[in-house]
Amino acid sequence: MRADARRNHDRIVAAAGAVIAEHGAEASLEQIARHAGVGSATLHRHFPTRQALLETVFKGRVEALCVKAQDLLPGPDPAAALITWLRAVGAHAVANRGLGASLMQGARDADPALGSTCHAMIVDAGDALLARARQADAVRPEVTTTQLLKLVSAIALATEREPDGPAEADRLLSLAIDGVRPR
Repeated sequence: MRADARRNHDRIVAAAGAVIAEHGAEASLEQIARHAGVGSATLHRHFPTRQALLETVFKGRVEALCVKAQDLLPGPDPAAALITWLRAVGAHAVANRGLGASLMQGARDADPALGSTCHAMIVDAGDALLARARQADAVRPEVTTTQLLKLVSAIALATEREPDGPAEADRLLSLAIDGVRPR
């Protein structure tokens, strides 16, 4: 990719992230192009579909969550590591205002491969942390990463439009975490 094309690509991705954070995942592509300072044709050359753009924005953010999981994995307290990561996933979900749900819905409607990479990445990262927490008897044995991610997603969805959404999501996550601890 030429240097100017790379700059346009990066500007579009950054603009999409900002516009999605402000207006949600259904923000118009025209609005994203304007925010990036490019024309609609430039946006569509780089991202022929809304799903392709969402996948790119989402994947970068999911990669950051996976790095965080890897950083937390060797920590001395497996339960604290899992909880810290779930809080980061929750904050990510609240900040992305429907991005994950929109991406997964679009993937089901269009190309089943879209979104599956991000989903697999996040589940793998969570599986490693959950396995350590299980070994330490810090979580109930029947708890799965998918269940935890569904809880976090539901909490994020319920709080994403509230003025104190991240704080409320964190409070609700604390309540949910108490339910996954061993009895």
